[in-house]
Amino acid sequence: MMTKKKTTNFKKYIKWFWAIILGGFAFILLLFLIASWGWLGKLPTFEELENPENNLATEVISSDGKTLGKYATENRTPIKFKDLPDNIIKALVATEDERFYDHSGIDFKGTARAILKPGSGGASTITQQLAKMLFTGKASRNIFLRVGQKLKEWVVATKLERQYTKNEILTMYLNKYDFLNQAVGIRSAARIYFGKEPKELYVEESAMLVGMLKNSSLFNPLRRAERVKQRRNVVLKQMNRSEFISLKQKDSLQKLDLGLNINKEGHSDGSATYFRSHLQKMLRKWVQKNPKPNGEEYNIFRDGLKIYVTIDSRMQKYAEEAIEEHMSNLQSYFFKEQKNNKTAPFYDIETAQINGIIERAKKNSDRYKRLKKYGKSKKYIDKVFNTKTKMSVFSWKGIKDTILSPNDSIKYYKYFLRSGLLSIEPQSGHIKAWVGGIDNKHFKYDAVAQQKRQVGSTFKPFVYAAAINQLKLSPCDEFPNIPYTIPKGKYGIPEEWTPENSDKKYGGMLNLKDGLAGSVNTMSARLIDMVGPENVARLAKSSGIESDVQANPSIALGAIDLSLLEMVSAYATFANKGLRVSPMILTRIEDKNGTVLQEFTPETKEVLSEESAYVVLDLLKGVVQSGSGVRLKTTWKKASYITGHPYKFTNPIAGKTGTTQNQSDGWFMGIVPNLATGVWTGGEDRATHFAGISKGQGATMSLPSWALYMQKCYADKTLNVSQKDFDKPDNLSIRIDCNNKSSDEKDEIIEEDTDF
Repeated sequence: MMTKKKTTNFKKYIKWFWAIILGGFAFILLLFLIASWGWLGKLPTFEELENPENNLATEVISSDGKTLGKYATENRTPIKFKDLPDNIIKALVATEDERFYDHSGIDFKGTARAILKPGSGGASTITQQLAKMLFTGKASRNIFLRVGQKLKEWVVATKLERQYTKNEILTMYLNKYDFLNQAVGIRSAARIYFGKEPKELYVEESAMLVGMLKNSSLFNPLRRAERVKQRRNVVLKQMNRSEFISLKQKDSLQKLDLGLNINKEGHSDGSATYFRSHLQKMLRKWVQKNPKPNGEEYNIFRDGLKIYVTIDSRMQKYAEEAIEEHMSNLQSYFFKEQKNNKTAPFYDIETAQINGIIERAKKNSDRYKRLKKYGKSKKYIDKVFNTKTKMSVFSWKGIKDTILSPNDSIKYYKYFLRSGLLSIEPQSGHIKAWVGGIDNKHFKYDAVAQQKRQVGSTFKPFVYAAAINQLKLSPCDEFPNIPYTIPKGKYGIPEEWTPENSDKKYGGMLNLKDGLAGSVNTMSARLIDMVGPENVARLAKSSGIESDVQANPSIALGAIDLSLLEMVSAYATFANKGLRVSPMILTRIEDKNGTVLQEFTPETKEVLSEESAYVVLDLLKGVVQSGSGVRLKTTWKKASYITGHPYKFTNPIAGKTGTTQNQSDGWFMGIVPNLATGVWTGGEDRATHFAGISKGQGATMSLPSWALYMQKCYADKTLNVSQKDFDKPDNLSIRIDCNNKSSDEKDEIIEEDTDF
């Protein structure tokens, strides 16, 4: 009887055991069903699973296929599985989800282990983590809400597994994750932390990035390098455990440093920053005129557009390097000069005018606008601007931490000379390099397109071009070098106009070639009177000058404010045999799927005859052979004392320097057959300039940047920048051989005429 009773009790326990087990499974199944029915919260629809919402960065791609930068709410540029290296897939699976290829979204074995042995990991699969990132959000601290959220993750994970392949899930996960420091997604992370594409990542680099997936804030390479290294080594250990790498590989890789190569991708970071700011303004106008098929406007920060531009990343790099190299050097000379200047960094103005400059800069500052927005009084604002505070300021030796008042910082920045460089391929109109300033973070104003400054003698070729095209003058035609007067009333001028040569030297006869080479003002005045200011203005406008050009005689000396973009575009017409090709920065725009939304072509217009354009180029070659641009050719060291070495160019170059009154603006325009490049240099305010012509002229302020840029371009044979002569027209009817002086070195450096 006793044995039978025991057997009965045992069966009872068995029944209860299975009831609890089956009931538990039934309860879990019921919860799963409840979650799948959406009773625990909205679940993604089929369409949302098919197209999970992402903020995709718009990418700016150079003519040679390099990413120049991005416009982004989140700096994410998705890539395909084929663009991922095998080592990052192995690192990811070994560390985050060893049975990834064996489960269907939920790893019940891993979940059971996590429940029975807390802290052992394995509760969330890669698919579940993706589900959380895409649809369920940050984990709740409330235990009941967290259980519900976990169930939703399971449901979404299983749906994702049915919707996508394993490789697609891995790719989506890596594309979605935020690696911090503007690095959203694996491609941005590879570029920002290591300066390379994901496919180029080494095993230890992939291991570091996979290690960050645990918690990118905790494992931030820029703030916790040692901790990140330890986490990377854990990933390498896991890869060895999964037999993806050998023990020997693991041991050697764990000894390596992180090997970071930081390349930030903010709007003021990276290459072609001024260009990208200009492009962004163009794109904002473009999206307004080119809506999506559903009528909505494209968002350049979220819709993942591909913007293909004409900039060549190599030439852009060389241009930025040239500006930095020359301007940092030139600035040292300017600082030295200002030590003896009582009104530094200004000349030729009174104290009241200096105060006015500082006050205007103050009112244009973000700090002032912010305080005004908050309704602060003038007294309060003045106190803020006169109170010293900690700040970081720009210097050519790197960002400098200091203590200054905002007013003092304004004056500090006024000391810095600014510069811009633009390079255009004349035959296509493609802009190949665009440097709008010396540092986009601290000097936002773009010297290429935004700024207009007096162009000085660089405008004179248009006067000569009009005379050659209209009157068939030859470079060999001679005129007396004597003061030339245009009487009062002619062309509507209020009083007679007799410009002087800067050296006050007159006498003898000068031909056109020597007149332009020496930038002689009397010659320019005579020529503009011969053809009429209106014809010169018309020619300039046809060549690419979009600003208003007043048809008065003073434009012969460059008394007109123009942008560097206008000037280089117009000069390119001479190099393209008189055919004007409108400057281009865009070639095509694609959507995120690669569908071409628009392709762009330039406008063309005949401005000069081929013969006239060639003769102008011959005149400009004379400027470099024997005029104010001669230091490009000479081997005499003193010719380039600012940079400390001669340039020794031997190929034909057509060029023109320009220096405005008081040396406020220094220009150099240089042309070779397939590249027209211009450089401007000066202070933010016209009162900021060198005291004398030797350092303040265009040949010293701007020509060196052009020379350094072209040396770098010529050294890169892949660019094919021409070193040949310009094509001579067949049956040239205008005489150009004037038996002029040879290109032998000169025993002095010619200083050009300045305006007025």
